[in-house]
Amino acid sequence: MDGLLSFNLVFNVKSRSELWSNRMPHYQVGHFSTPGRTMSTNMFDGMGRSGWRRERIISTPETVCPMCRRVRRLSGERRCAIHLKAATLETHHPEFDTKSIVGSSPPGVFVGRFGYPKVFVGPMVPPVSGDTTILDTPEWWMGKGFDEIVDYRYSLLRGYSRADILDAREGSKIIDTLQEVAMMTKPVETELVLAKPPRKVLDMREDSQPFGPIAPLASFQTGNSSVDDRIEKAFYDRDLRADDAVLQLYRDNVLVTRIQRAFSLGMFGEGKRRKLVPTRWSITAVDSNLSLRLMARVRHYPPIGEYRVYKYTYLDNVYVGILTPESWRFEWIEAWFEPELLATSFPDVNMDNDVETIDYTTPGGYRPVMLGDSEGYRGRKTYAKPGGCYYSARLAVSEHLDSIGRQAGAIMLREIHPGYIMPVGVWNVRESLRALLKTRFERFDSMDAALNYATTILEIPKRGWIETSALLQKAYFQRKISEYN
Repeated sequence: MDGLLSFNLVFNVKSRSELWSNRMPHYQVGHFSTPGRTMSTNMFDGMGRSGWRRERIISTPETVCPMCRRVRRLSGERRCAIHLKAATLETHHPEFDTKSIVGSSPPGVFVGRFGYPKVFVGPMVPPVSGDTTILDTPEWWMGKGFDEIVDYRYSLLRGYSRADILDAREGSKIIDTLQEVAMMTKPVETELVLAKPPRKVLDMREDSQPFGPIAPLASFQTGNSSVDDRIEKAFYDRDLRADDAVLQLYRDNVLVTRIQRAFSLGMFGEGKRRKLVPTRWSITAVDSNLSLRLMARVRHYPPIGEYRVYKYTYLDNVYVGILTPESWRFEWIEAWFEPELLATSFPDVNMDNDVETIDYTTPGGYRPVMLGDSEGYRGRKTYAKPGGCYYSARLAVSEHLDSIGRQAGAIMLREIHPGYIMPVGVWNVRESLRALLKTRFERFDSMDAALNYATTILEIPKRGWIETSALLQKAYFQRKISEYN
């Protein structure tokens, strides 16, 4: 069939109960052909774009990488630092030249999006044993540099097989086993037998953490590990709504990453409605659902009593948060100093319609472009232009307001400077804003005073932010009804 993979699955696996009692449950996966084109659809209106597309595992090859282009222009070298790093990793990982990998899965799983509703699924396994938890736990990456993050992700090999999204509802041996893995609290010893040696790639996009080498599965075996009782309880409750399960796990202090992992495997919700959700979509779905539930609580709190300005920097990103003494509203704006990096990091962003230009050139000669969106008291009904970063930011803000029992407007600003040499995923936004909102803030008695201070931290001048921001324009140019009382 044109555009879709043809495959057969032939399993030789024991029952779910035997899975726990035996050391190494095992199943076989049939071979399949490589696709020429795949159909991509979406779980949210406006999230991504449906249509035929050529499958491209590497999201930023050297020929289109903006950093490689800049290096070639300035020095004549062919590759940027990240592509050099990837090439070095390739030569220093001879274990990825074989068709058998044994190691401790963090635990890690992935669900692809190409070919939806027939998607690739599989475990992620490094060629080492021991405590590998950090390799698939972005919450633990704060403070790490690009080098370390790339090392973590490149060491995880993705073995893949094809599955139907409804397999989460109806059950299949591979999905059952992956769901067991997703419930484990500690790394689990795993052996992958591959149909062919891995493709040594580094897949980098802003809407998920980087992904490393990938290969089709012939079979895989897993050992035993302890189970997270909280996730297991939600999994076996087939009458519990998915959003209620997500909120319950969040309140039980399960890491957002672990919730997203289980959500992607269709482990929550009413039994007849469960589906596999591509990993990239599940990240945004969980961030969005959690923030909606928290916002519902925040709207009942009294407002803060002053304007608050927070600041934080990480990976050459400068974050500024302005909380305002009013009812809930929210805005997220990103200023990309390298427009080409934005285009390659967010392939689904419409650079003509979604991105705004401003009349400003940095001292270094960069002309930043702005990508943002906002919502009022009642929230929003359409998918936000900045994609997953918007919802990760909204989660961090609503989480903070809920924790202090206050309501506020929130204008969150991010400058992505040239030192941000590769996209690392929306976890960066969520965790950076969590860190930002834990810092000491400065108090002001007016929006103008707050913004004047904020623009001493940011490089883009005040006018550039006002031109782009819907909430700043309302604050400056629309008089509140209370002023007439």
